[in-house]
Amino acid sequence: NLAPLVFIVAPLLVFAVIPFSKHTYITDLNIGILFIIAVTTIPTIGMFMGGWASGNRYSIFGAMRGVAQLVSYEVPMVISIVGVLLLAGSLSLIDIVEAQSIPFILIQPMGFFIFLVALSAEMNRSPFDIVEADSELVAGFHTEYSGMKWGTFQLAEFIAPFGGSAIITTLFLKGWEGPILPGELWFFLKVCFVWFMLL
Repeated sequence: NLAPLVFIVAPLLVFAVIPFSKHTYITDLNIGILFIIAVTTIPTIGMFMGGWASGNRYSIFGAMRGVAQLVSYEVPMVISIVGVLLLAGSLSLIDIVEAQSIPFILIQPMGFFIFLVALSAEMNRSPFDIVEADSELVAGFHTEYSGMKWGTFQLAEFIAPFGGSAIITTLFLKGWEGPILPGELWFFLKVCFVWFMLL
């Protein structure tokens, strides 16, 4: 059963295109934001595979609820990113950071708020933790998993907020830019602040 591995791949692949500073990144794709949108939809497949492969009807119901929730929140997330892309004039994450003379959170607070809410729902954070619905479905799609397979699902749920924080920092908080300190340190401080707020 590859569902736990599929579920954990997406948060890790996001970091392939995130620029940690002007010259510190794995790759600079000219369609970096499209890559992030495509990669962050992978857990939807992993969630459905996990519910289906467990052979439990309650897990299948939990997986279907989870997939319906993830798909419904991806649309406003993508629409909130469109405003950032129009202001930056590029799909490259490095160009988006460099286009922010003023942080985009100040120019587009509503887009930031919608992105934050949709991101919280994508990561199954409270109050959008309907996917697990402990009181109704025991544990949702991963009811029948234990040991390291369950641990992999949980690890993915704790890596996702860090990846989401890196995306928010890049799109709305000027990425690595800041006074005095090195860019990597500014990026890490901003990511940790957003991560703290999400958790």
